[in-house]
Amino acid sequence: MRPAPEVAVRARAELGEGPTWDPATGRLIWVDILSARVHTYDPSTGRRTVMDTGQHVGAAKPRAGGGLVVVLRDGTGLYDADGSFSWLVHDPVPGRRGNDAAVAPDGALWAGTMRYDEAEAGGTLSRIAPDGTVRPALDAVTVSNGTGWSPDGRLMYYVDTPTRRVDVFDVDGERVLNRRTFVAVERPGWPDGLTVDAEGCVWVAFWDGAAVRRYTPDGRLDRVVELPVRRPTACAFGGPGLRDLYVSTARTGLDTPHPLSGSLLVLPDAGEGLPGTPFAG
Repeated sequence: MRPAPEVAVRARAELGEGPTWDPATGRLIWVDILSARVHTYDPSTGRRTVMDTGQHVGAAKPRAGGGLVVVLRDGTGLYDADGSFSWLVHDPVPGRRGNDAAVAPDGALWAGTMRYDEAEAGGTLSRIAPDGTVRPALDAVTVSNGTGWSPDGRLMYYVDTPTRRVDVFDVDGERVLNRRTFVAVERPGWPDGLTVDAEGCVWVAFWDGAAVRRYTPDGRLDRVVELPVRRPTACAFGGPGLRDLYVSTARTGLDTPHPLSGSLLVLPDAGEGLPGTPFAG
């Protein structure tokens, strides 16, 4: 019998997103985009922290030297370990904000943007090097979401939510090539954030689908984890041995949200995750 989802952090996040395990601190990092907050949670002690970023925050990832890299409304910023802030890339565009992001095996940040009105092709996906050099990868994205890499680093998976697809690219150094459909997803729900496990399977959170689904490396659906909330947003492995699957959730736009909407959920012993790479900048 597979374990059922549990509550890791009971919260009322408007748009919880981007769970990320930080092995250096033994904490789970996640954000509430619309409340402009970065949360951390230590499962061994239950200790939590909350930091206000001052503007909408699409993602927060650990840095190799401590602190965080954050994808904000107006660009990508750096928090040092002492809490001081500086811009790495300052690129404000009216009506646009940062959304989901992920750190590649080489330590670069792949960051997405989207329009607040979700206008078609109004967003981007870019590779941001540790020195702040930006290499655009996609310039006609609508809602840039889940990004992850195969265990050998040769493939990159990616979600532009309204396409109802998970796409896959070949990785060639700093570039991604040969975009193609990995899986065309079925209703209910829309594909959102994703993570890749040690077996090369891709776990996808389904917005309005009340579930996380796991796809094998050949694109076959082999597991569906039903959740008590309607809007899971992303998932990541963490905890001892990277065995526990954490799932962020949202309550925004729901007339009658479930009492757990906006909480951080966890599926204990769901599988085995891949060790993450901190941002090298």
